[in-house]
Order: sequence, then C-alpha cells, then structure tokens
Amino acid sequence: MNHTLHRPLRLGFIGGAINSAVGYAHYTASTLDKRFELVAGCFSRNSEINTQTGMAYGIQPERVYESWGELIQNEKNNIDALAVLTPTPMHTPILNCALENQIPLICEKALTTSLRESLDIERNVTTHAGFLAVTYNYTGYPMVRELREMIRQGRLGTLQQIHVEMPQEGFSRITNGLAPSPQKWRLSDAEIPTVSLDLGVHAHHLVEFLGAGEAVEVVADHRSYGLFENILDDVSCIARYPNNVRANYWYGKSALGYRNGLRIRVFGSKASAEWVQAEPEEIQWNSQDGRRERIDRGSSQLMTANSTRYTRFKAGHPAGFIEAFANLYIDIADLLASKDSHRDSTYVFGPSSAARGLAFLEAVHRSAHSGKWESIARTSCEMQTPPLHVTEALSC
Repeated sequence: MNHTLHRPLRLGFIGGAINSAVGYAHYTASTLDKRFELVAGCFSRNSEINTQTGMAYGIQPERVYESWGELIQNEKNNIDALAVLTPTPMHTPILNCALENQIPLICEKALTTSLRESLDIERNVTTHAGFLAVTYNYTGYPMVRELREMIRQGRLGTLQQIHVEMPQEGFSRITNGLAPSPQKWRLSDAEIPTVSLDLGVHAHHLVEFLGAGEAVEVVADHRSYGLFENILDDVSCIARYPNNVRANYWYGKSALGYRNGLRIRVFGSKASAEWVQAEPEEIQWNSQDGRRERIDRGSSQLMTANSTRYTRFKAGHPAGFIEAFANLYIDIADLLASKDSHRDSTYVFGPSSAARGLAFLEAVHRSAHSGKWESIARTSCEMQTPPLHVTEALSC
C-alpha cells in the first residue's frame, strides 16, 4: 500500500547498533516501506559490535566507520539523510557537524539535554539552511492522528483537558532474580532529569500535537521510587495552556505492572475520547448525551486513520510500534523528496518543536524544586543567550 515509484533515499546511521535500545526499531521502520535504504553507518564505539551491526544490516564493510566524523566526511555526498541514534548527551556535536556539511538529519528524541543546546542547533539549521526532523514515534499511530483530527474538526466541542500517562516499570522490576541494568547514561541526571528526556518529551509533544497549543506555565512534583538511589523516576505535573486548556501529566519508570502504560484522555465540552497504546487500533468515545462507543480502524466514520497509507493490512490485524515509526519515516521521506523540504509539515517535527519541549521540561524541573508554578521559557532563536561552541575535541 505504501510503495513508491521513486528510488529509496540513501540513509546513514550514527549509533543504532544491534545492542541499542532503538537501533533495530529505526532500521526496521525506515526500510519497511522501501522509502529509505540503509547504506552506511558508525553504529557503536565498540569495534566488534560496530562490525557485527554492519553485517546484520547488510552494509558494505568499507561503509562501516569507526568514527562518526569519518562517516560524515566520507559520506556527505553519498547519502540523502543521516539518522542520529546515539545516547542523547552525544547528539549536539554530531548534529552540528552534519549541519555544517549540509547533510539532512533525522534525530531520535530528545534532541539534546538542554534548551540552550537545542537553540544552538536551531540556529545552525537556519544558518546552513539545513533539514532536521526529530522522531516522536507515538504521533505515528493512525488512531492518534485520527484523534488529532477529531479535535481539529470540533467533534469534542471546546477543548478543555488533556491527560497523558506514560508509566513504566523498568527501574523497579526484578527479572529472573536480577535487578535492571539500564545504560550508564540513563543513570545520571543533568539540567533535565533523564526520565523527562526519555518519557516527558513524548508526553509534552503529544499534548501539543493534539492541539493544546504552547504551554504557558507548569507546577510539578518528582520522586525517586525505583532501585536506583537519587535517580528521579516518577514525575507528575499540571500545565496551563491557552484558551483555558489544562493538561495533566504522569510519567515514570517505577510503576510496577506497566510495561509501557501510555494512555491519552481528551475532554471537551461535547465529548471525550481515550486512546491506549496497548489497544492501538481503537478510540473510546463518550458523548455528552451518555452514549459510549469504540471506534476502530475499520469504522466508516474515520477521517484520517483509514487512509491507504496506513493499511499495510486490513483492519482487525493491529499495527503497532514499528509501523508507527515507519509512518514517520514515510512523512520524512515525502518532505525530503519535495521541492521545498524546509516547509512546514503536519507530521514532521523540527528543532522549534524540540526546543518547546525542552523549555517545558526545564520548567517542570524548576517547579519540582521550587514548589511553585513556573513559566515556560521563550524558545525563539533570538533569545539573548550566547551560542554554544563545539569543542575542538568533539568537532568535525
């Protein structure tokens, strides 16, 4: 259903080894609809894993690189896009180097670890007329896109509240008598706690994606309940949005029983709706007159989710996480292939969106310490902060 008459776009990976959390998901999603072909990579700093990943992904040995700088220099004229899939703290120097070399970028969330770094990257995108898309894969689910369209069309009436929950158990669950062993970088908190960079970015982006607008202020609380002392793993907050809209957030990694408990509830003046990731093909709809119904991907009343691009197989055979990711890669490929790849897109999210999310999460962290409502920082590139400079050791 999603075939294209155009040649696949040539894609490189930095990060995304076979032992990474997201590498194989990105590989599978990017190639699922033949819109991209992975042709080069620097997958891991571990030489053996790097080589094994290149073999597993079918990459020619001479196009598997030991350093990301070498990949950028040698492949800048041979690839159509570069996916940056390293741990978040490593993103900034790689992205800035690739932008300076005019390579279109696809970056795993979170874009960076701070608002200030994000704004620096955004300035570089502008300076070099670059392309940068950040992947928030939950917006790729067809029924999440359907929910967005329901809200836009006014079917819920005036938007009032959005509740997003994303509880997980990864920092508390014991498996076969063994405690969890997260990657080392996930066990340190910086300007924004890592749990917010992992999960909070998704929650914030979903609320904005569904139409709440840009958050104005937030009040928050955070805690450490899991097996890793002093690492924050549970966050709750309430955010005020324009037009009297409120959003309630709960996300964390110490909620036993939740593998990934993503749930979205939206309340309007005429109806409410709920989507749960564990049942991705359905929306629970509740009308003002008391009617309740379940709308699935086979319903005749759909406006978006019944598009042929989403029907890799007929309704009743659920699509899931990888397919949602693949939908993002289709959107990115369409934009890259267009005559104006810098135009706005409904489903491709750039550095401005990332900056708003990081500004929100910094305010969440401030509020959790102050115990007060905190305003969300402006995220314009014209903010009076000096640009960051990549150190010589990390430069191209």
